[in-house]
Amino acid sequence: MKFIFAVFLAATFITMNAYTQTASELAAMWEKDHISNKFPSDVRHADLKVYLEQLKKLGLKVDEVGRSYANREIYQVEFGRGPMKVFMWSQMHGDEPTATSAAIDMLAYFQTHRDLDWVKKIEETLTIRVVPMLNPDGAEAFQRRSLQGIDINRDAVNLVTPEAQLLKKLRDDWSPDIGFNLHNQQSLTTVGRTTEQATISLLVVYGDAAKTNTEGLERNKRVASAMVEALQRFIPGHIARYDDGYTPSAFGDNFSAWGTPVILVETGALYGVDEMFLVKMNFVAFVTAMNVLATGKEKDISTQAYLSLPPNSSNGLFNFIFRGANIVTLGETANIYKADIAVNTERRRASMSAPNFIRAIGDLKNLTGLETYDASRFYVFQRLGSLKVGELGEFMFYRTDRVIDWRAADLEKAYPPDAIFSGGRWFKGEGVVPRIK
Repeated sequence: MKFIFAVFLAATFITMNAYTQTASELAAMWEKDHISNKFPSDVRHADLKVYLEQLKKLGLKVDEVGRSYANREIYQVEFGRGPMKVFMWSQMHGDEPTATSAAIDMLAYFQTHRDLDWVKKIEETLTIRVVPMLNPDGAEAFQRRSLQGIDINRDAVNLVTPEAQLLKKLRDDWSPDIGFNLHNQQSLTTVGRTTEQATISLLVVYGDAAKTNTEGLERNKRVASAMVEALQRFIPGHIARYDDGYTPSAFGDNFSAWGTPVILVETGALYGVDEMFLVKMNFVAFVTAMNVLATGKEKDISTQAYLSLPPNSSNGLFNFIFRGANIVTLGETANIYKADIAVNTERRRASMSAPNFIRAIGDLKNLTGLETYDASRFYVFQRLGSLKVGELGEFMFYRTDRVIDWRAADLEKAYPPDAIFSGGRWFKGEGVVPRIK
């Protein structure tokens, strides 16, 4: 009898282990097999079509399901044949592209590894449909809104845009059991009261202002907890809960109200890593979610990991801060004054130079920079002569023991700077201005 029980336990362990993939294993799978080969911000509609052709060749079902305002194709990809319906949509904001590449990689991995027991389980239990780029016009222009200038994510009720009309139709015609609304958030969003970047933020989206709970929303909290626990392996302290304020015109809120409870995934940034790392984090989170849904493991997961997440915040974090700079302004050279300077980088495609703008000047000791420099022994001159909030963060640095004629016609040529900060990097003299952080 003991022998039979031992065999039963061993078989149970092997079966459970076959369906259990650690976060580290999922990350290794992505590193080995991902098909995305461009930074997500550089992926245009034509590049998406190349990815989709690869998925078609692998045998995945890829359909054109609609057209954008500018008549660009909008596609849906399907994997699996199970009774639970999972619907994911990405890039309804054109400049929020990370999840698009991650979803493509997930689908490609599932299709090419259908012989694995855990992937078979997903295929047999779930039917996954993904709209990888809902706003191809916005993606082409790398802008948030549609070509009509409308935020598609605020068009769930009026349905003015063809993209919003399509998204609602896809939901209504299929009635998915769960939705994943995939976005990017500002790179300087912080975790609670800390100055740590919120690399991933999650939200189980309620369907009304009263935050009425349902079985589907409770399930989503457990799924979100599984995603949090997987991500903690890589980005501990960089996971937050997105603001849960009710927005009556937004798609996530309305999907939940219409009977498809939604998990919102917002990808931020993490200093020192590139966009492909963020794709990998999304891949880990998505596959984890599919796995716990398919195996039913979500039923045994506590909601605590999700519920204990600190809220998103904007806690005085900037890309660059220069402390104690001796500021020189063209035409006001008799009034050199000391102040801190805070600079932020605008969102752009990875292949494009991103402009940096001065966002604050003064006593900024309560603010934090991802990079902070001690400029107290330098004169700082904005390269166009106007060091004011809203101007470009393009600076020339001169040691304060130098004698400079600030009225010189070509200052940069007549008095070569000791260091030049341009385009968010040290164009000249890296290391000359001491870095504090």
